[in-house]
Amino acid sequence: MLYPLDYGYLEGTTSSDGAEIDVWLGSEADHALSGVLLSADLAKHDAEIKLLLGCTEQDIELIADFMRSENSGLLVVKRSVQGKDQI
Repeated sequence: MLYPLDYGYLEGTTSSDGAEIDVWLGSEADHALSGVLLSADLAKHDAEIKLLLGCTEQDIELIADFMRSENSGLLVVKRSVQGKDQI
């Protein structure tokens, strides 16, 4: 599988599936938290969070398109725009 951006996990964490929390690393030099998304696999009755670090709006669109192509649900629940948090 070819990911559009760097994709990995945070060591020492645990997600709902028992594995580490997944992370998308965007193109910004500052790897601050850009957002949080929820992926859902209805067939497996599974959902988990994924952190977006250092992501631009364009990076978030790439991630969203990728997640849609994998038939996963996607909800960005928080992202910072010009220093202001939005929900």
